[in-house]
Amino acid sequence: MRLLHPLLLIAVLLPSLVIAQETPPAKVVVTKVEVQEISQTQSVLGSLYYERVSHISSELAGLVAEIHVREGDHLQQGTPLLVLNTEILDTTIALSRTRIAQMELQVEQAEKNFTRLKRLYAQDGVSEKDYEETLYTHQNLLKEKQALEDGLHLLLIQKKRSVITAPFAGVILSKNVDLGDWVQQGRVIVTLGSTNDLFIRVPVGETMLQHISIGDKVPVIINAYDRELTGTIRAIAPKADPQTRNVFLKVKIPPQTDISENMSATIHVAASTRQKLAVIPRAALIKSQGKDFIYTIKEGKAAILPVHIVAFLGQEVGVDNPNISAGMDIVIEGNERLRPDQPVVVAGEK
Repeated sequence: MRLLHPLLLIAVLLPSLVIAQETPPAKVVVTKVEVQEISQTQSVLGSLYYERVSHISSELAGLVAEIHVREGDHLQQGTPLLVLNTEILDTTIALSRTRIAQMELQVEQAEKNFTRLKRLYAQDGVSEKDYEETLYTHQNLLKEKQALEDGLHLLLIQKKRSVITAPFAGVILSKNVDLGDWVQQGRVIVTLGSTNDLFIRVPVGETMLQHISIGDKVPVIINAYDRELTGTIRAIAPKADPQTRNVFLKVKIPPQTDISENMSATIHVAASTRQKLAVIPRAALIKSQGKDFIYTIKEGKAAILPVHIVAFLGQEVGVDNPNISAGMDIVIEGNERLRPDQPVVVAGEK
């Protein structure tokens, strides 16, 4: 059998080797570009704060017997914060109840006397003076009993208020007492921030106000955790900064359990009039050397395109590249492994 020359053998096998080494098609999921009229946005740094803060104080003076909270604790409405010592108050309440029981005996006896004299008086068996004195004694004892019961009610209110509770759901911002401290009436013992009233104070240039409206939804990033969420512009502060002329927006965000007051947050607010922009999912974005790109499909292969982001819209972004048009297919799944000109197979569309 005649053997092929080595060079001739390589020439014969080379095409099959190239085919074997060619990158296989990648399966991808695509979506279509939409064009919408939206505003360009500008990122602004703001500070987190609690709009509703309660400086909780005691209505009574007393010794702290129990304390149930620490700074940073998240509480539900009605949660006990601390309990004052009520030993003397408990003794006074017991004494008040004893006096009421004694008074009830006196009232019962006076009522029997009055009933008997009332019957005799109707039969001219006693004088009018004796009858009126018995009536007065009975009524006076009833009033005394009512006064004792009112006094007991007041003591029970004090007993109830010796347990100081959270007036609303919130987080303990500061605690100014500890076990064994003597609390004076009116002294602030705990500062509570409402978790349902968490806001961001955002400074913006006064010229941006023409593009901003109360109720606008804005993308927010809690910088400490790189956490993305949506906030709502609830108010515009009535006083601008006298030095910078910046105006402060009040942006409300959903409750968060792991933030600290004065943490920073980045907010994307409208900074232009509305214009037509291509809107694409953030899932379509890939980064390379600090720049943003997307993949589209041309003739069955991946084609990479740079994008210029001018608006952040939560899970979407607005771009102003003229070569990105409505209806264009862009890759949103499988793009992280693609390479330019790699063959692709569309496995689905969203």
